[in-house]
Amino acid sequence: MIAQMRDIVANHLAPTVMPDHAGGLAAALYAGSHVEFFTYGFADDAAKRKVTPDTLFNLASLRKPFEATLVALGTLRGELRLDDRLPKYLPELSGDYIRQVTVGQLATHTSGLLLPTDHPPWPDEQFTRDQFIAMLNAFAPGSGVAPGRQRIYTHAGYVLLQLVLERRYGMPIAPLFEQRILKPLGMSATCLPARGEDNRAVMDEAWMRRAVQGYSDQRMAVGPIGNQQSYFDFPGTGQMFSSARDLATFVAAAIDGRAIDPHLREALRMTQREAFHVDEKFGQGMAWESVHLPGVTVVDKPGGLNNASGYIGLVPARRLGLVLLANRGEYPHEIARYRILPELARLVASH
Repeated sequence: MIAQMRDIVANHLAPTVMPDHAGGLAAALYAGSHVEFFTYGFADDAAKRKVTPDTLFNLASLRKPFEATLVALGTLRGELRLDDRLPKYLPELSGDYIRQVTVGQLATHTSGLLLPTDHPPWPDEQFTRDQFIAMLNAFAPGSGVAPGRQRIYTHAGYVLLQLVLERRYGMPIAPLFEQRILKPLGMSATCLPARGEDNRAVMDEAWMRRAVQGYSDQRMAVGPIGNQQSYFDFPGTGQMFSSARDLATFVAAAIDGRAIDPHLREALRMTQREAFHVDEKFGQGMAWESVHLPGVTVVDKPGGLNNASGYIGLVPARRLGLVLLANRGEYPHEIARYRILPELARLVASH
């Protein structure tokens, strides 16, 4: 059956990474404790450096499940509560709306927040921490919007969640990830680097040699190798970097997690549970989205920038997971949600 699975994945992915596309793709399939890797194209077209399972990609919004896991872990250990209102941790949040928002609402995109950094036309400027707090305090929602009432995807909400976590634990977000998730799972190729003045991740030479050059969907190089992007100029607001191999480890923990700390195992499961029902087809968990398709429910998280695309999809009921990492913008990750994972789930169900 593994050979059939491999064929399904490869047959769908190959047309998305033709020679006329810039960059490349690294994918990982997790199937009932078995892992298969698929690699295509170049990490750097100019140098003809090929993508491998250990190539480091910008994760874009694939970072969000890691923050959500920190929140879930904190609740399970009694260190915070999902219904805690934000001023408990950030008393500087005094605006009429924002002071009513809870930690859980940030994690599930139900806070109602929608700042200029969340939607086009995208701002040209960056914002300091003080400016960000001022924006939050001044926020007034549209008609009918209230905390917990709706699902509105917000990048700014997760930047705010970072500040909540840093204040609660008294340390920056990067070591929180390292100490509480990455090291316990044995993820040695995932990091949240500082962002340098040229918007290049601050990584040592060995790591930088593994990092990709990002490209637009028009084949243009965008930014330097190791490019990070953010509308915020305070620490910890750039993107994480990881490899298909390391994210396969994360997927294995999220689906099976047999040999890890019970609190961490349950936190990974907790983030996947649907917390807000959007409609008959879609639901929202803590960072993860749930997609109810005929005969299968996919739990997934897409992410992307103008020079990076990522996707993690899970079918927990069939012990399946899929990672896609591309160093170009607008990679068609929907193929995983609507075609690859459902086909794999049907194959497993038939055996």
